[in-house]
Amino acid sequence: MSQLILLAFIMMTLFLRTEMPRKTIADGWIFLGSMFFTLMMIMFNGYSELALTIMKLPVFYKQRDLLFYPSWAYSLPTWILKIPITLVEVAIWVFMTYYVVGFDPNIERFFRQYLLLLCVNQMASGLLRFMAALGRNIIVANTFGSFALLAVLVMGGFVLSKDDVKPWWIWGYWISPMMYGQNAIAVNEFLGKSWRHVPENATEPLGVLVLKSRGIFPEAHWYWLGVGALIGYVFLFNFLFTVALAYLKPYGKHQTVLSEETLTEQSPRGTSSTGRDKIRSGSSRSLSARVGSFNNADQNRKRGMILPFEPLSITFDEIRYAVDMPQEMKAQGIPENRLELLKGVSGSFRPGVLTALMGVSGAGKTTLMDVLAGRKTGGYIDGSIKISGYPKNQKTFARISGYCEQTDIHSPHVTVYESLLYSAWLRLPPEVDSATRKMFIEEVMELVELNSLRQALVGLPGVDGLSTEQRKRLTVAVELVANPSIIFMDEPTSGLDARAAAIVMRTVRNTVDTGRTVVCTIHQPSIDIFDAFDELFLLKRGGEEIYAGPLGHHSAHLIKYFEGIDGVSKIKDGYNPATWMLEVTSAAQEAALGINFTDVYKNSELYRRNKALIKELSIPPPGSKDLYFPTQYSQSFFAQCKACLWKQHWSYWRNPSYTAVRLLFTTFIALLFGTIFWDLGSRRQRQQDLFNAMGSMYCAVLFIGAQNATSVQPVVAIERTVMIELPYILIQTIIYGVIVYAMIGFDWTVTKFFWYIFFMYFTFLYFTFYGMMAVAVSPNHSIAAIISSAFYAIWNLFSGFIVPRTRIPVWWRWYYWCCPISWTLYGLIGSQFGDMKDILDTGETIEDFVRSYFGFRNDFLGIVAAVIVGITVLFGFTFAYSIKAFNFKKDKLPIEEYK
Repeated sequence: MSQLILLAFIMMTLFLRTEMPRKTIADGWIFLGSMFFTLMMIMFNGYSELALTIMKLPVFYKQRDLLFYPSWAYSLPTWILKIPITLVEVAIWVFMTYYVVGFDPNIERFFRQYLLLLCVNQMASGLLRFMAALGRNIIVANTFGSFALLAVLVMGGFVLSKDDVKPWWIWGYWISPMMYGQNAIAVNEFLGKSWRHVPENATEPLGVLVLKSRGIFPEAHWYWLGVGALIGYVFLFNFLFTVALAYLKPYGKHQTVLSEETLTEQSPRGTSSTGRDKIRSGSSRSLSARVGSFNNADQNRKRGMILPFEPLSITFDEIRYAVDMPQEMKAQGIPENRLELLKGVSGSFRPGVLTALMGVSGAGKTTLMDVLAGRKTGGYIDGSIKISGYPKNQKTFARISGYCEQTDIHSPHVTVYESLLYSAWLRLPPEVDSATRKMFIEEVMELVELNSLRQALVGLPGVDGLSTEQRKRLTVAVELVANPSIIFMDEPTSGLDARAAAIVMRTVRNTVDTGRTVVCTIHQPSIDIFDAFDELFLLKRGGEEIYAGPLGHHSAHLIKYFEGIDGVSKIKDGYNPATWMLEVTSAAQEAALGINFTDVYKNSELYRRNKALIKELSIPPPGSKDLYFPTQYSQSFFAQCKACLWKQHWSYWRNPSYTAVRLLFTTFIALLFGTIFWDLGSRRQRQQDLFNAMGSMYCAVLFIGAQNATSVQPVVAIERTVMIELPYILIQTIIYGVIVYAMIGFDWTVTKFFWYIFFMYFTFLYFTFYGMMAVAVSPNHSIAAIISSAFYAIWNLFSGFIVPRTRIPVWWRWYYWCCPISWTLYGLIGSQFGDMKDILDTGETIEDFVRSYFGFRNDFLGIVAAVIVGITVLFGFTFAYSIKAFNFKKDKLPIEEYK
C-alpha cells in the first residue's frame, strides 16, 4: 500500500496538470503515457498474488490430496478476499492522481476510470494466480507470469500501434486484456469535454486525432466493451486457476540414496547397542594401508589421517561478556548500562577430549562458544584466552579451527564430494598437492561415514537432497577437511531423532579420536548421547559456571559431585543424568535449598584442580612456537577465484529451473518480439515507426532485465556470487540480440550491431547485479523482491519511453539522469537512429526528431556507454561489499531470561 502511495505521488508530480497542455497531438501522447503507466501499475500491483499463491500451494496440495475440500472451495475465497483490497488500492490511486494529473474533470468519467481499473486489477490478479498454479515453483512461475504480462502488454496497443500489428499477430491484439483496458481508458479521457476543441487545419476534435494517431478506436462504446471484456477475463482466469489446482500435481522431491548405517539399522538382523559403544561403532578402521607411501608423516598422524596437524588446547580464564542494555529492559527500570551474559567463567578444552557445553536456556553456552571461537563481533569481552599457552590471535586461530553451525548451510546444487573438495581446496595449505588433498578427503568421508552419499546432491533443507542428519554429518566433514585442531559444534543433534542423533555423535566421536579438540553445545541429550562425552562444562542461567570436569563412566563423577551437595536429591535408577543434573541445578532448586551452585563449585576441590590445569596449560610447552601463517588466506587470489568459479559453474549448471528457464525465456521473448515487430526497424517514414522500434527496446530492457533481477534473487540468497553470471548473460545477450536484430530489421552495420549488443549486455548485467545487490542489503530475498519492484516501477516511469526527457518537469529531470533504463534507451535509440538523415512524413529528419522529442544525440554515445558500465560496476561492487559488511543474522539475546 505504501509503495502504491509513493508511486502515485511521483506520478502526480511528474504529470502535473500545469505541465500538461492540450494543444497538440504530442500533448495527447503524454496523457496516453500517463494512462499506460496507470494501467501498468494497477496490473503489476497484483503481482504479489503470484508469490503468495506459490507460498500457500504446498499446504493446499496436502489438504486437497487428503480430500479436505475441492479446488473451487479454495480458489473462490481467494478471489473474493482480494476484491476489498482491490477496492481500496484502486481508490487510493485514482483519488490521488485523477484531478492532479488533469484528466477530464467530469465526475462520471472519474468513476468510470475507477471501475475500469478495478476490472484491470482483478484480471491481473486472476492471471497471476493462474500462472502460479501452472508453474508451481517460484522461478518457473515468475517466468510464466512475466511472459504472460509481457505478451499482454506488448499487444495492448500502446507499445505497438494496432495499425502496425502484423497479420499473423492480429489475434494476439484482440485477445490481449491490456488492449481492452488501454482502449477503454483512452476513450474515457479523449472523448471528454477537455479534448473536444478542433485544432487549426483539422476537421476533427483533438481527442479523436490523438486516438487515431496511435491506432486506438475513437468510438465511445469501446469503454463499455472494454469493461465487459475485462470482467469476462476475470472469470476466465479464476476458472483456469481452479482447474489447474484440481488437476496439476506438485513437483516430485528428489530423494537421495540411503546411507550404509540406515540400511544396516533397517535390516532385521541388525542389533542395537547403547552408550559410548553404540556411538563409537561404525567406520573406525584406519586407512594407513591405503596411504603407506606417506610414511614420513606417520609420527604426526593421528588414527590414520594422512595430513598432519598440531594438537592444540584452548584455555580461558575469567571470561566476561556484556552487551549494551536493551532499551526494553531500561524501560522496566534497570539502571545498568550493560547486560552481562558471561560472568567470569574459566575452563580448558584439550585434544582427544569431547566436551559437552551445557546449561538451561539463557545460561550462555552458545555465547561462550562464540566468544571463544571469535564469532562475537559486538559487545564487550574481558578475560584471557590462550591457545596452547599463547594468547589467542583471531587471524591465526581461524586457520586452525572449525565451527559447525546449528543451521547447516550448503550449496544445494553440488554433490557431497564436491562440497568437501571445495572446502579443502580453499582452506588447506598451498603446499598440499591435489592428489594428497583428494586422499585426505577420502579419509574424512570414511571417518564421517559419507562414502555412500558421495555423488548425492546436497539439495535444500526439507525440500530435496540430504536428510537433516546427513546434512549435519556433511557440516562436520566440511570443517574437518580443513584439517583443524579445534572444532566447535553448536547443537549437532538439534532436530534429530534418537537414531539420527546417534549417527551424528558417532561421527563426532570419530573426529575426537583423531586427537582433535572438540566442544559441543548440547541441549538435554539422551542417556546414550550424554554418555558419549568425556567432560562437561555446565553453566547456569546468567552465565556462571557450576561444574567443569570429567563425566566418568555412566556419568559417575558428575553424579557423585552433585549428590555430595547437601539437600540435592539422589538420582533414581535408570534416570537420565543430563536431565537430573539440569533439574537439581535449576534456579527454583537453588532458591529452595538456599544455596548458590556457583559458590559451591568455586569452593570445591574440582574448581582448584581446574584452575591449576588452566595455569599449567597457559604456559607454552618447551620448544613450541606461536601460531604463524605468512598470508591471511590459505590460497592465493587466483586459486580462490578458480575454486569459486568451479563450484559456481556446477551450481548453475545443475540448476535448470534458473539457468535453462532464463535462456529459454530470453529465446521465446526474442522470437516473440521478432515476429511481433517484424521488419519494423527498417521502416522510418513516420514518427510512429520510431515509437514502435523504441517500444521493442523498452519492453526487452524492462521485462528481460527485471526477469533477470527477480530470478537471481532466490539463487543469490543461497549462493551469493557475481562472476559466474558474466558468461551466462553474454550467452543470453547473443541469443536475444542476434534473433531480434535480424528479425526486426535494424540497420546492418558493424558499428550499430556492436552498440546494440553492448548496451543490451550491460543492461542485462546491471539488472542482474541490482537483483543481487537488493538481496545483499536486505534481510531476505522476499523483502528484496518488494524493494526491487518499487524501483522497477520508478525506473519504468522515468525510462524516457512513457514520457520523454524533454517533457519531464524540471524538478524531476534529475531522476531521469539517475535512472539506469533511461541511459540504456538513450544508447539504443541514439546508436540506431541518432545519425539518420532520412526524412519523416512531418518534413523533419529522423536525427532532428530524435533530438527534439527525446533529447537523444548520437555524439553523446561514448558518455552513455561509460555511464552504463559504471552503473554495472557500482551495483556489482555494492553487492560484493554488502555481503561482506552486512550480517542480518542478529545474535538472539535471551532477554526474557534476565527480566
